[in-house]
Amino acid sequence: MTEQHDFDRDYWERHWQQTHHGHSGAAGAGPPHPYLAGETTGLTPGTALDAGCGTGAEALWLAGHGWQVTAVDIASAALAVAAGRATAGGVSERVRWVEADLTTWDPGTRFDLVTTHYAHPAMPQLAFYDRISTWVAPGGTLLIVGHLHAPGATGHGHHPPAEASVTVADITAGLDPATWEVTTAEEHHRTVTGPGGQENPLHDVVVRATRRP
Repeated sequence: MTEQHDFDRDYWERHWQQTHHGHSGAAGAGPPHPYLAGETTGLTPGTALDAGCGTGAEALWLAGHGWQVTAVDIASAALAVAAGRATAGGVSERVRWVEADLTTWDPGTRFDLVTTHYAHPAMPQLAFYDRISTWVAPGGTLLIVGHLHAPGATGHGHHPPAEASVTVADITAGLDPATWEVTTAEEHHRTVTGPGGQENPLHDVVVRATRRP
């Protein structure tokens, strides 16, 4: 049976506690999403924001490739795992972990790279992307990786609300051409292996844009 829910703090705390029950540090945590390396190749490392960092796979990859990363998530359970992974990987000094609600938090600065991977906040998905896009510095990069759910899909064991599913057209329509140059706008199908060897199909949406100076 699927579960209808809000993506609030309580939901994400339960999600990460269940996902990593009995694990700490690097144990039980996955690799970074496959689009990150390809979409950031050629960028000069600077400051980066990982919005909805979860257990830190993308933040740690960026830190290991020379970025100074601010990694934000609403769930303390996820951040505890992430911090352990950073220590184990020797990149603690290059990552600042922030426990915050991205629907209200304000970084007070702009970043050379703002990225989010599958983050679902307690607000409509497109409004979230619009919000984090304001944190990209002139000349900086916005990288969004999201889900495109088929009707009735139950990815990751839950039933996402309609506003959590986005298309490339949805995202790019919100990026004013006077402000943004869109360099990647793609949808991909892939299969990932979950717990117990179960194969789960994913339909990914990848958008990368550069804020005009």
